[in-house]
Amino acid sequence: MKCLAIADLFIDKQMMEDGLSSLKELGVDITVREWMHKDLEALQKDNIKLEHEGSEAVALSSELTEGLEDYDIIITQFAPIGKSVIDQSKNLKVLGVLRAGIENVNREYAESKGITVLNTPGRSITSVSEFAVGMILSEIRNIARANFKLRNGVWEKHYPNGVLAPELKESTVGLIGYGAIGQQVAELIRPFGSKVLFFDEYYQGDTSDTQVETLEELVKEADILSMHYRLTEKTKNMINKEHFNIMKNNAVFINTARSGLVNEQDLAEALREKKIAGAAVDVYNVEPLPSDHPYNSLDNITITPHIAGSTIGNFANSPIILSERIIEALELTVH
Repeated sequence: MKCLAIADLFIDKQMMEDGLSSLKELGVDITVREWMHKDLEALQKDNIKLEHEGSEAVALSSELTEGLEDYDIIITQFAPIGKSVIDQSKNLKVLGVLRAGIENVNREYAESKGITVLNTPGRSITSVSEFAVGMILSEIRNIARANFKLRNGVWEKHYPNGVLAPELKESTVGLIGYGAIGQQVAELIRPFGSKVLFFDEYYQGDTSDTQVETLEELVKEADILSMHYRLTEKTKNMINKEHFNIMKNNAVFINTARSGLVNEQDLAEALREKKIAGAAVDVYNVEPLPSDHPYNSLDNITITPHIAGSTIGNFANSPIILSERIIEALELTVH
């Protein structure tokens, strides 16, 4: 059995080979090729295009697609696997994606050909949940803007949320989405003494946190709101002007999930008009963030360049997690 793994600037050739060692031990012949970009910005540009336009938006080079008919397994992280690649892969049995989202893969077409498509859910749980909590603390305690002020020679004590900052202790944190990442954020937040509420229309189970019936109820009650929903046509702009209008004036909004879940212009307007106290955002409709974006003119928002998931553990562990899923799917055993 042969496997083609397509590395990139985040999961490089060595990380890929190390992470797929369990497949190799079971007799799978691993070939690693590299989807090359001059820098991370160029890779991110292609990635964003694929997320917005689908798997056919970017073509792979002939060097990457040479001999595809020989492979039973193809593994990719960001490299696109569209119809032409699938048609060329005559023996393909499993298509593995090294992340939770599969926008760069034509899943429907692959499955119509009898190919099993596996992703890597849960790989970003630790990285994104830790970052979300970091963004909460940075925004409510003015860490990033205090650093910026002091480095520019300004000894500032007064910020948009006042002279005395709020504490997580006894604050009400509202989680919009209570999947794996949302639940991990709750685990990290509880020891601070926060009350945790959440809205998730798909969640069913037992938890010590409080589930509310409607999104409106959540945004009215929370001091801090953190977004953890999956982006679909149904959830696009699920947070918008209507919600910012009913939030507390001292509310802080955090988005480390997907930009499309929030109406960017409505959030900027709510911040500009001080309808809410602040926000912290890591994801944007256009990346890199344009210099004339309204976020750049606001003093009550913390912005970071889409780095919530960028940890060694996140990327290095992805091939290991996916290998286990492939072994299970193909019922591979030592021979």
